[in-house]
Amino acid sequence: MIYLLRHGETIWNTLGRFQGQKDSPLTARGIEQAEQMAKLLKKEIAGSERSFQLHVSPLGRTQETAARIERVLPLAARPESRLMEVTVGSWDGMTKFEIDNEFPGMLDRSDAFDWYFRSPDGESFDAACARAKNWISAIYEPTIAISHGLFGQLVRGVYSGLSKREMLELPVPQDGFYRLCDGEFSLVSASADT
Repeated sequence: MIYLLRHGETIWNTLGRFQGQKDSPLTARGIEQAEQMAKLLKKEIAGSERSFQLHVSPLGRTQETAARIERVLPLAARPESRLMEVTVGSWDGMTKFEIDNEFPGMLDRSDAFDWYFRSPDGESFDAACARAKNWISAIYEPTIAISHGLFGQLVRGVYSGLSKREMLELPVPQDGFYRLCDGEFSLVSASADT
């Protein structure tokens, strides 16, 4: 059993900047989202908290989210570099508009789902999926993981055997998380419960 969380909203999320492996702090809304996820998670795993490991990407926004989770659940976060966001290399921290201006033509014929993997010095789709597979194969006990939007899509896709396109079209909510069990995943959120 894996519970896969995305960090709460960050300042760069609100500005349309792709963070990659750079960082930006959580917004007030992002802090609220992290606190809401902590409450949902506590309800979801009530009575079995101590059987879970907590794996967290070492980036600041996930660490900040983990600190909110740890206030509610008796877990000690373990940094896990394999959960880091996909890097788009020199495009980390930029908006699509900035990329298009500084790297003319590189985004031609791309769409909202595949542009990440067009960076000349970024992580490839195959390398990122291999990292996701490597992490998943090392999970032998119930685990809560705090990761990122794009990498979380790849983890869910690899786990469920989806195609590249299906993976990249998966939603990336910041106000809920995913339960991965028996080769499938499902959303856990306050709105899903109502």
